[in-house]
Amino acid sequence: MVVERKMQPLPPPEHRRVFRFVIFLALTLLAFPCWALVNSRINNAILIADDNKTPLLAGDDDDRQHNNGGDHPTTVPAAVPVSAVRMSGPMIRETPLAGEESEGSCDAESAQLRVYVYDLSPEFHFGMLGWDGKTAWPDVGDARAVPHYPGGLNLQHSVAYWLTLDILSSTLPHNRSRPCIAVRVTNASLADVFFVPFFASLSYNRHSGLRGRDRVSRNRILQAELVKYLMRQEEWRRWGGKNHLVVPHHPNSMMQARKKLSAAMYVLSDFGRFPPDVANLKKDIIAPYRHVVPSLGDHDSPAFQQRPLLAYFQGAIHRKDGGKVRQRLYQLLKDEKDVHFTYGSVRQNGIKRATKGMASSKFCLNIAGDTPSSNRLFDAIVSHCVPVIISDDIELPFEDVLDYSEFCVFVRASDAVRNGFLLRVLQGITRDQWTTMWRRLKEVAHHFEYQYPSQPDDAVQMIWGAVAHKMHSLKLQLHKSGRFQRTHSES
Repeated sequence: MVVERKMQPLPPPEHRRVFRFVIFLALTLLAFPCWALVNSRINNAILIADDNKTPLLAGDDDDRQHNNGGDHPTTVPAAVPVSAVRMSGPMIRETPLAGEESEGSCDAESAQLRVYVYDLSPEFHFGMLGWDGKTAWPDVGDARAVPHYPGGLNLQHSVAYWLTLDILSSTLPHNRSRPCIAVRVTNASLADVFFVPFFASLSYNRHSGLRGRDRVSRNRILQAELVKYLMRQEEWRRWGGKNHLVVPHHPNSMMQARKKLSAAMYVLSDFGRFPPDVANLKKDIIAPYRHVVPSLGDHDSPAFQQRPLLAYFQGAIHRKDGGKVRQRLYQLLKDEKDVHFTYGSVRQNGIKRATKGMASSKFCLNIAGDTPSSNRLFDAIVSHCVPVIISDDIELPFEDVLDYSEFCVFVRASDAVRNGFLLRVLQGITRDQWTTMWRRLKEVAHHFEYQYPSQPDDAVQMIWGAVAHKMHSLKLQLHKSGRFQRTHSES
């Protein structure tokens, strides 16, 4: 038996129109608060991104005044906004605009160089600066907690300090102004390079002398302990230390350990006291000294007519080895009326006198001393005083990307000591030629600035870029040498 189903009558047309209007009104009222919530989230995100443009640990006004005026520049320089950094010259990697990468996006996937930092005892690094070592590392996110590096001439070989601060801060979520070139990884299997945070130059300066009844200096003991520590590490043994980064920037640092660790990549000031089988340009990095005179701003730099002196030199005159050229040049130039060539040191306001003298001179003489290089070159660069390099064996930082002939004058030592030769060269450079070099100096000076937090293309980031470049060829060698590692171990 089939039950017949009756159809319900449809509502009248006017009722259906009212029903559709009620549904439309309800959906509209529901959509409006959703839209307002999303819009609010977007605006908040923009405000946060703008706030994060402020550099981490920017120094206060007192710090900046101290850095510009004292004999001992402040050890944690005030950071400059990204917008104020001069971007001309070679670039390592373009810094992303705010919003292009999410917060904290500089990680092992996006960085050019993945760096594993050995957790050495504080006596090898910040312990030398009075840090108590109660935590694994100093709080690099707090300027007040970062130990200060000593000023004066100690500062010129402080490269390990700046690199260590930078790589420790590389994973801070709000450090957005820092370029994503090198990033710290805590998993050794992910690392491209293994960084050894030993302040070797400071150890040489502070711990080389014998104290009390000691028969061995603290500096020698630290080097011996470092060698033993590294030789026990599986990461060192695997490739013989070739993918390790060590910073003996002072030419006298790590005298006892440098040969034992010579497979590593060194960061050096020059090769003057290193035999070629220990250090060479094929595997090692030449890094600039940290200048000790304050940097001139672009608009504070005297032009050609405002620099009355033709040439300037102040420093030790009687040196051994290649430094004999200084003695000869002193005899040739000491009585020239528009040349300043005198003995000088950091004592008795020596840094202040050098600051004034370099800013008053068109050319600054950089003459080989006990070693091919000196801090004087980098003081001249940040003073926008055209360097005259008289050092046949000098190696220059970042010369694969910087053409020094655009802002320096090179003179062979044998020519410089010829009577009247150097003066004729300098006097023959026209005002327009000098001005071209002076303008280029102002463009490249930021490549020689050590600062924390680091900024695009400053000395810290240029060094990491140089390490990344070296690692390409090194990885090729390591991968080729490991082709038959598995089958060799089983044979």
